[in-house]
Amino acid sequence: MTPPVLTNAELNRATLARQLLLERCAVAVPAAIEQLAGMQAQEPKHPFIGLWTRLEGFEEDALRRALQDREVVRSTLMRSTLHLFSAADYAALRMSLQPPMSVAQRVLGARSQGLDLDRVLPAANTLLKGRALAFDEIRARLQEQFPEVNDRALGYAVRTLLALVMVPSENARWGFDRVACFAPAGEWLSEPLAEEDAPALARRYLGAFGPASAKDIQVWSGVGGMKAVLDGMRDELIVFADERGRELFDLADAPRPGAGAAAPPRFLPEFDNLVLAHDDRSRVIADEHRPLVTTKNLRVKATFLLDGVVAGTWTIAIERKVATLSIAPFGSLPKRALKPLTAEAEALLRFAEPEAKDYEVQVG
Repeated sequence: MTPPVLTNAELNRATLARQLLLERCAVAVPAAIEQLAGMQAQEPKHPFIGLWTRLEGFEEDALRRALQDREVVRSTLMRSTLHLFSAADYAALRMSLQPPMSVAQRVLGARSQGLDLDRVLPAANTLLKGRALAFDEIRARLQEQFPEVNDRALGYAVRTLLALVMVPSENARWGFDRVACFAPAGEWLSEPLAEEDAPALARRYLGAFGPASAKDIQVWSGVGGMKAVLDGMRDELIVFADERGRELFDLADAPRPGAGAAAPPRFLPEFDNLVLAHDDRSRVIADEHRPLVTTKNLRVKATFLLDGVVAGTWTIAIERKVATLSIAPFGSLPKRALKPLTAEAEALLRFAEPEAKDYEVQVG
């Protein structure tokens, strides 16, 4: 039987609905982060912006409380980068994300000379037992024990091969001190880490980014072998095709609101997973615009959506207590879009820079 075809516009609206970008939702922070399948947190400020743009009446303290109450954790996860996960998802999925982190040592090259994981990891576990340490201190103390090994290799091995969570600060606006400490996840969380469960990982991804292909899941997670995983789940999934003929999978009860669903302007922070979570990203950003979003040093710029599609980038600057949000569109913007886009930008400015004396939005 030939699977039904979903257009790019239909895929766009399905993904936006799951990413809470069609309308702001009134849900608790941990539940929102679960719905999003985690949030990029390379820098601690980014998830605050990402939640503001998705949640009705979001206030900074809601995320800070969730971090302090250990309902949300910040840790090295997908693609060996820092993310926020709910504590429940971290316990359920952390070991499912371990395989690509286990081979990440290859990036060390010659720096890994002499690195004996059978000795280093138990030493790190002993070092961290019952306490949290900053990585500078972890590296320094391990190098005292392994002076022949590159300190960066020691730190990278610990960061990617041990389940560690970053300890939040009670006083930092964005939840974490500039130099934060790490603690063993087994001591920080109230439940143990589950065993590797690739189908559970696939379900969480599809609920947040589907309908999607096996390659899409692999790009997001770094975990290979997803084609076989999805093949084994066919009885519980719906199968579609996209306009390029690729096979897509989805959860039976996931929202697919249709191409005609309204998509208001939205501002996304740097590194937002919406623009990173698929192999074929044309549902949210045109192929020719992708190079305009990623810099040479691999930073992913903050972007804005018009009619559900990435239409440009944005930055905030403050001078003489005037906060200015500058919008850099990829092309000419429709006149009808300027008023709602500017209103959204002004609201974001007031959230991000509450101590400014005045606010400006510049387009062009």
